Amino acid sequence: MKYRPAIIAIITGALSVGITAVPVFAQDAGQPDAAALAKIANKKPGYSPYAGRSYPVRVFWGDTHVHTATSFDAGAFGATLGPRDAYRFARGEEVNSNSGQAVKMARPLDFLAVTDHSDNMGFFPDLMSGKQEILAIPLGRKWYDMVNAGKGADVGIEAFFALFQGTYPKELMYNPGTRRFRRTWDDNIAAAEQYNDPGRFTAFIGYEWSASVKGSNLHRNVIFRDGAAKASLVEPIVTNPPVGDPDPAFLWKWMEAYEKKTGGSVLAIAHNGNLSNGLMFPMIETFGKKLDADYVETRARWERLFEVTQTKGTSEAHPFLSPNDEFADFELWDKGNLDLSAAKTKEMLQHEYAREALKNGLKLEQQFGTNPYKFGMVGSTDTHTALSSAEEDNFFGKMATAEPSAERLTNPFLSAKMTKTGLAYMDWEVSASGRAAVWATENTREAIWDAMERKETYATTGTRMIVRFFGGFDFEPDDANDRMPARIGYTKGVPMGGDLRNAPKGKSPTFLVAALKDQIGANLDRIQVIKGWVGKDGKTQERIYDVAVSGGRKIDADGRCDTSVGSTVDVASATWTNTIGAGEMITVWKDPDFDPAMRAFYYVRVIEIPTPRWTAYDAKYYGTKPLPGTPMVVTERAYTSPIWYTPEE
Repeated sequence: MKYRPAIIAIITGALSVGITAVPVFAQDAGQPDAAALAKIANKKPGYSPYAGRSYPVRVFWGDTHVHTATSFDAGAFGATLGPRDAYRFARGEEVNSNSGQAVKMARPLDFLAVTDHSDNMGFFPDLMSGKQEILAIPLGRKWYDMVNAGKGADVGIEAFFALFQGTYPKELMYNPGTRRFRRTWDDNIAAAEQYNDPGRFTAFIGYEWSASVKGSNLHRNVIFRDGAAKASLVEPIVTNPPVGDPDPAFLWKWMEAYEKKTGGSVLAIAHNGNLSNGLMFPMIETFGKKLDADYVETRARWERLFEVTQTKGTSEAHPFLSPNDEFADFELWDKGNLDLSAAKTKEMLQHEYAREALKNGLKLEQQFGTNPYKFGMVGSTDTHTALSSAEEDNFFGKMATAEPSAERLTNPFLSAKMTKTGLAYMDWEVSASGRAAVWATENTREAIWDAMERKETYATTGTRMIVRFFGGFDFEPDDANDRMPARIGYTKGVPMGGDLRNAPKGKSPTFLVAALKDQIGANLDRIQVIKGWVGKDGKTQERIYDVAVSGGRKIDADGRCDTSVGSTVDVASATWTNTIGAGEMITVWKDPDFDPAMRAFYYVRVIEIPTPRWTAYDAKYYGTKPLPGTPMVVTERAYTSPIWYTPEE
């Protein structure tokens, strides 16, 4: 173990001072290649170290997954706020919530995508307003009368299960090609155009394609790079037959057709693999067809990112799949599928979680030549309130029915009385997560979308810690002391989301990794590098390395620190102190177990010290006694997009 002061300000790649010293695990990081050094040494920089930089120097914070009253299920469960309210809130304005409470973010976001469900988009606002075309249908009249009688939640439950089980009445379905569907889509586009402010705030046009196979989640968010001129030339597709199809290949064909028709660009972000009951990341077949080269190539082209954390749990890793990972048991939703119509089995888990998918993707690449699961990481909320609230002390729930109240700590999110399995989720199980962090050159649709396309992104569970991750073969320990670590990173290697190929003879990959605490948040516990690979026996493997830890703790010879950082949380008062942990960390790490003949990936996980969970803030504010088993403490974290290593064929 070696101690040295951390010396970075990661936002600009420049020196910062006055930060607590950080102990860093010291090991041989290899010697730099002469040609790589020449790129730096042979060109004398100008006096100003900040002039002429072409690489991203700022991380932009956003949410790519926000539902408003326009979404069928959001409206069904009481949302009244629309797309414009969502953008206003994200920009930092104070708004009144769906339950009439004043709410404002601690800090504005840099970008937001309203991604209302395409299936039945716009129905509930029309129902609530008493549109005659709906009231003319007996079931529409029944639902309208129930809403006015104070039974809106019952309508929401009935309609929700009908839609996701494929039994929703056709005469009440808003589909593409109809005037009412087109009107809704045009209004969502107009809202994004109204609030998009290049250089200050980016409002993406998007929607959610919400495939559900008998309640098993296969949802994707579709994010447009383009503005109204191109997005308005099409309408979103849906998933319910006969107009739609729940097979993701149907979505990918639509995306290809959009780009050919308009010359525009779109990407898809899959999410909630944890509620897919084994369908999200197939290995053998999907929708009755064997996986083939066309499937893996097409999926790799369109699905550049995976939403690894959100309000319905975190899908990074699972203790059953990673029994040696003490941090894997985090905000899990692993009881069943989306509507709990089918219970989870252990065999399903390997096809649901990001780490396992990244490993299995390496196997599929060996088989087909393309890795379909070569995705970057983002987090987003999946809020159905129009309020992108991912702050533990300012959490307005997932649904309008779960906005702050004295009852939500004991209310069901999905009651056992409503499910075929008798299983249930409680409101306290909902997570105040997550955030998408994007390293882009400027705050515009084009720059942020391009960064997402190249996977220079990371996910957090709500915290706004700043993380850098570079990989190469020539980083050395002194690079962690440079005043401009980002400059070194981009010069000597590739950033998160990048690729390393064909290791030079005798060299192992080296990584420059740094993390800076959220400026109004908690200190850092540790930085970990998580490696996955395919062994010579054809089986996937993983290993976790603690590469930097706080508080003078020791990293043992096996690359792990078994000593806890401790906790300062006072649950009763919902407080903590930054008297443990570190404000920032930086280190260079070399893979000690590298085999140049084996495909591998590496991603970084940064763990904060424990802090109060939103449930603790609720218990304090309302004086409510939590139910047994309610977690009151959380360890916020970040997950970077991986860096992949591919050997010479």
